[in-house]
Amino acid sequence: MYEIYNTFADCRKVLIDRLREPAPGRIQLLTGPRQVGKTTLLLDLAAQFGDRTVYAAGDEPDAALPGFWERRWAEAEARAKQGTAVLLLDEVHHLSDWAGRLKGEWDRARRRHINIHVVATGSSALRVATGSRESLAGRFERLTLSHWPAIGLADAFHLSPREAAHDLVRFGSYPGAVEFQRDFARWRAYVRDAIIGPAIGRDVLALGVVRRPALLRQVFAIAAALPAQIVSLQKMLGQLQDSGALETVAHYLALLQDAYLIAPIEKYSPQIHRRRASPPKLVVLNNALLSASHPNGAPDPAREPERFGVWVENACLAFAINQGQQVLYWREEPLETDAVCDGSWGKLAVEVKTGRFDVQALRGLLEFCRRNPAFKPLVITAPGDEETARRNGIESISWEDFLIAGPPGK
Repeated sequence: MYEIYNTFADCRKVLIDRLREPAPGRIQLLTGPRQVGKTTLLLDLAAQFGDRTVYAAGDEPDAALPGFWERRWAEAEARAKQGTAVLLLDEVHHLSDWAGRLKGEWDRARRRHINIHVVATGSSALRVATGSRESLAGRFERLTLSHWPAIGLADAFHLSPREAAHDLVRFGSYPGAVEFQRDFARWRAYVRDAIIGPAIGRDVLALGVVRRPALLRQVFAIAAALPAQIVSLQKMLGQLQDSGALETVAHYLALLQDAYLIAPIEKYSPQIHRRRASPPKLVVLNNALLSASHPNGAPDPAREPERFGVWVENACLAFAINQGQQVLYWREEPLETDAVCDGSWGKLAVEVKTGRFDVQALRGLLEFCRRNPAFKPLVITAPGDEETARRNGIESISWEDFLIAGPPGK
């Protein structure tokens, strides 16, 4: 299990509190997507704790030189003689045998009562999680700084919450990209060069289990072109320029999820094996990836209402996933429910309707809830259309309010 934080301030507070505990405490492993503020957070911690900190980045050129690891630990131990030291290891998964080395040093610090706290970050969930499970069992606490929600953008950039919700649908929520939104070409270059390229070309490929990088990039491109769509792996395979096995495509989708890019959500079924046998619904975990990948950028709600509605649905589903909810979908032809959520929000069956609709359009939602009465129906609508669902006894919320604060009563 791990803790998910969607705001920089919340994650910062937790880490500061833990670094003030007696040392050596549990290693703090901070994972999360690229460009959400992990390095900024470490540098903020360095400023907070001043001369007691040692900062090292695993993706710096000198990290590959002999003795890099030993020098950083020696420096931290020297500072620990003056009081509690804090060792900050950024992008730790780029360091060779990082988990085994960290285990050895932490165990030694415990035996010798060396007052060192450790915070390590990584942009690859699989590499950090695998390494920590294999070598650091019982020695770490894992936190995830997830994709920013609309309210995080509003607070950080002094936007109204509704303006932030609209920006999230059109431009996503990478904080470093906000300053470039008025220059779309520059904004797109930033997202591609600072996020998509490194996430696929470094974080995923560094796993050492990608034998066909070109095929991986094609799988990402197809998924980004089909947000919130149920797509069979056979159909994806037919669109690929390079041939590949279904197992390879499924494996690459899983790797893209570990890199915080794409979530292939499963079909709801009480039988787990039936979930995994069904075609996935592709959710792009940050709408910036949609705008950067689409030739025309973000849709105009007035001229492209259908495409805009798909982007709103994707943003709502991505928000739920990034908030730590388990998100599935349900479909039994001709009936369908956009999302089935289970987690801290409770059990929800969700339908997203950004255009005009009537109760007939909610047949799938109502049928799912009839069969599964533990789930409560929720309709996410265009602003002003909430009463259409409420008149039929179904709780509803506008997509703006949902992206700002989540479901009613959460």
